[in-house]
Amino acid sequence: MNCRFVLTTCPFCGCGCQFYLQVLDGEVVEIVPCKTDEISQGKLCIKGRNAFKFIAHQDRLKTPLIRRKGHFQPAGWDEALDTVAQNLDRLKKEFGPDALGFLSSAKCTNEENFVMMKFARAVISTNNVDHCARL
Repeated sequence: MNCRFVLTTCPFCGCGCQFYLQVLDGEVVEIVPCKTDEISQGKLCIKGRNAFKFIAHQDRLKTPLIRRKGHFQPAGWDEALDTVAQNLDRLKKEFGPDALGFLSSAKCTNEENFVMMKFARAVISTNNVDHCARL
């Protein structure tokens, strides 16, 4: 058996808690809190403690999908991003920038949320931006 520990950052919020993924024969089997992490101080919330369960889930998407003739089909990243850009541009021209809205997530860092807000306001020209963790 080949067992190793990989230090990583929790994907479930913007706090940035760190933990070790215990990898056994190429499969993540457990989360071990990082005792020296200044943020989590060696503790993890329930989400962080179970953060590995989605990695090998059978329903996890592993490639972008594009709807063609009513059905989702696998696509490359370049094609998927081009499709998103073209459709955003088309919708903005057809219905105006305020027809578009952007939702961000507490799973993102503050910097990623800031980029989303800047994209909505500077590129699309809308203030329709919201966040799931607003108070």
